[in-house]
Amino acid sequence: MASGKESEDIPTTLSLPQNLYKDPDDGRQRFLLELEFVQCLANPTYIHYLAQNRYFEDEAFIGYLKYLQYWQRPEYIKFIMYPHCLYFLELLQNANFRNAMAHPANKELAHRQQFYFWKNYRNNRLKFILPKPPPEPVAAPTIPASAPPQPPVQSLPAATIAMTAPPAPVLSPMPYGNPSGSALGKSDMRSGGIDRRKRKNERV
Repeated sequence: MASGKESEDIPTTLSLPQNLYKDPDDGRQRFLLELEFVQCLANPTYIHYLAQNRYFEDEAFIGYLKYLQYWQRPEYIKFIMYPHCLYFLELLQNANFRNAMAHPANKELAHRQQFYFWKNYRNNRLKFILPKPPPEPVAAPTIPASAPPQPPVQSLPAATIAMTAPPAPVLSPMPYGNPSGSALGKSDMRSGGIDRRKRKNERV
């Protein structure tokens, strides 16, 4: 009977604690802090700072980085303004990347590659987004229409061609010849001017 009495004293179900921690602002402050930290990971210089100060040697911090992967979910990713932070967050899950970012040369390399991505991203993306113009149609070679057959040309004798050809115009040998046929020389034209002067002097 004692065993039955003891079993009655042990509760059959475990009761959950009544006073659970609840954020006073419904998690708004925590949301903003985690969002700010995640977006800081878009800067390779900040990751280099974390590596040099040995944050990546803390197991709790590495666990925190794994926890922050929930920002890749669609309901949270819409708040991200710097998408590169999610890319670096994924790389930080690898221990080799965390150790490499402690060296300044690797930090400069990551920063340079990030710059080149920003510089060429738009042009590279437009190659796949913009519709390509259709290829220009190649003009087919035009085939000339078959011309009607021409009648054969009959060859005429040379004497017939000479008789039918019009006579060529003959140039006058006199540079001052007139078309009326009377050859008036250059001296005659000058003599006319002398006669006019004489008549003018006689009137005076």
